[in-house]
Amino acid sequence: MCIQYLVNKLAMENQRSVITLILFLILTKSVSSTEFDSSEYEEGESHSISFQSSRSEMGDVEEGEWEMVQTKGNQFVVRDQPFYVNGFNTYWLMVFAADESTRGKVSEVFKHASSVGMTVCRTWAFNDGQWRALQKSPSVYDERVFKALDFVVSEAKKYRIRLILSLVNNWEAYGGKAQYVKWGTAAGLNLTSDDDFFSHPTLRSYYKNHVKTVLNRVNTYTNITYKEDPTIFAWELMNEPRCILDSSGDTLQEWIKEMAFYVKSIDTKHLVEIGLEGFYGPSTPQRVQFNPNVFAQQVGTDFIRNHQVLGVDFASVHIYPDSWISQSIADTHLPFIKSWMEAHIEDAEKYLGMPVVFAEFGVSSKDPGYNSSYRDNLINTVYKTILNSTKNGGSGAGSLLWQLFPDGTDYMDDGYSIVLSKSPSTSSIISLQSTRLALFNSLCSKRCHWSCKKKSMFQKVLYHDEL
Repeated sequence: MCIQYLVNKLAMENQRSVITLILFLILTKSVSSTEFDSSEYEEGESHSISFQSSRSEMGDVEEGEWEMVQTKGNQFVVRDQPFYVNGFNTYWLMVFAADESTRGKVSEVFKHASSVGMTVCRTWAFNDGQWRALQKSPSVYDERVFKALDFVVSEAKKYRIRLILSLVNNWEAYGGKAQYVKWGTAAGLNLTSDDDFFSHPTLRSYYKNHVKTVLNRVNTYTNITYKEDPTIFAWELMNEPRCILDSSGDTLQEWIKEMAFYVKSIDTKHLVEIGLEGFYGPSTPQRVQFNPNVFAQQVGTDFIRNHQVLGVDFASVHIYPDSWISQSIADTHLPFIKSWMEAHIEDAEKYLGMPVVFAEFGVSSKDPGYNSSYRDNLINTVYKTILNSTKNGGSGAGSLLWQLFPDGTDYMDDGYSIVLSKSPSTSSIISLQSTRLALFNSLCSKRCHWSCKKKSMFQKVLYHDEL
């Protein structure tokens, strides 16, 4: 009866064949296992599913089929269907698109990501006062670079990839808050710290002007205003905000309140997230045990408190045990990842009532003791933790690898890059995760919300150890 229900559903919706259903049952057979068996992914043995025919070069996609991502409870939804995320980061897309000699790499990375079923990319919608700057000085823009960002957005749509666009950096790369402070100092302001970015009214106005300019931008390729474009998944207030100047968290909290409200005052259609790493702060002393180190609770962020701000739609968390715990690969890293993720999923369910995306995770090939098998284990740990939340209707809504690169960009590698053509086992793991999540998205109606009788039906069919 359970299988017949699913077969009938597939037939009615004309989305998948019975063969796909059988494939799904096979693929989800071992989801509950947290151990990674590398023999499943022997090099040369393909477990990946080709998404090429359905995703590649989707420039003719109907507008009615390309709608805004929304949230309902602790899920993302599109057209009232769940939208679980398997995605990636590639931060430099706009800068590469600004030069005709490198623009093709943007298309290439989207094509490769699409071929393994990835549906969301996180990238920068900022470059402040640097080489190929988007914003050369406060409210002064390079139209050539803005057209490059237009190209990134239009090209993403062709491959059915949605974008999380980050609006400023906490770090000095691509300008960041330090560049805003330099602009303020040059204008005669009395500034003593890069963290004055969060509190000085002039610097806050600089940032707001940038937000307004980007959100109201009309894409020169599509003629769609950014704030109206479903290709954009969400706006990110800042990449990894920290305000060490005020470890109480009050300064950053006020900045988040003001800026989340400001974004929503311009754009009520898109989702907003903060860009946090996920550290617990003073408001939740009972949760700081999950932080990777003592310093993490002193950087002015506060995961639960920050995400309770009106206008913030989903939570973001990053995962870097090789930066936070020890650079050398250690046995403790994988258990930390699992407990770190489970703690934030629990918080998103109990206290926030929203989805959580693990928006950056990876491991550097420069770490002592690194090997590709360890990287596969790490990725698989993240993916299976997401799936274990998904099968229970939890808040674990997806993850974004840091980071995906096309061929011929080795000179940009920070140690974390993944080139799919050179990493067949990793590519297979990514593709398998995409397949599982895509089938969840197509089979699991949001109307069910995992709370009716169908929940047990799905779990019996999709997670039983035997067919």
